[in-house]
Amino acid sequence: MSRIGVVTFPGSLDDRDAQRAVRLAGGEPVALWHGDHDLQGVDAIVLPGGFSYGDYLRCGAIASHSPIMREVVSAAERGVPVLGICNGFQMLTEAHLLPGGLIRNDHGSFICRDQVLRVENTTTAWTHEFEQGDEIVVPLKNGEGGYIADAETLAMLEGEGRVVFRYVGVNPNGSLNDIAGVTNERGNVVGLMPHPEHAVEPGFGPDTAAAMRSGVDGLRLFTSALQSLLAA
Repeated sequence: MSRIGVVTFPGSLDDRDAQRAVRLAGGEPVALWHGDHDLQGVDAIVLPGGFSYGDYLRCGAIASHSPIMREVVSAAERGVPVLGICNGFQMLTEAHLLPGGLIRNDHGSFICRDQVLRVENTTTAWTHEFEQGDEIVVPLKNGEGGYIADAETLAMLEGEGRVVFRYVGVNPNGSLNDIAGVTNERGNVVGLMPHPEHAVEPGFGPDTAAAMRSGVDGLRLFTSALQSLLAA
């Protein structure tokens, strides 16, 4: 059974949810601690959502310098699958594992809603079970979720197909190009602002009719990673 580590930072809120998503997907969740240097031999890593270190300085900035992040960066560079969700996405940009950054929502308020996403890239370790163009519904909850990058970086991301998820119907936070998630060049590191770990079984996620029919849109990110590990 593949082992997926979920890192807990001071202020993490969704680490237990991510562990549960791994378990429902058929993997073995492994709790990792921000202050350690030991990844315990895990096969993949999830950086969960929350408010690490109280979001002081910039969201994810302090967490990106945690002892465990040195190991996460090294693992990512070796090709280990890494998923950053919300605050975890912010950590990945602060650690320069993903390009761009996240700033305060353009309307200045925290937002919590069921969000439609379009899957733009199905070649990553976390999305190959989707079809390109699939529209999924997962919860979104953030105050600093606006994705930004300079024009050259945006052109690179679009030209190389490295936008993984895009907001559909409404842009909830002012993200440039409606970008909800991106990947690194290798495709093993993915960051997204919405929360797939909150849409992993019917009746306990988005309450829209489309989402209830599928029920597990978010679970497919975790099963994709597990299948990628089996195929490696």
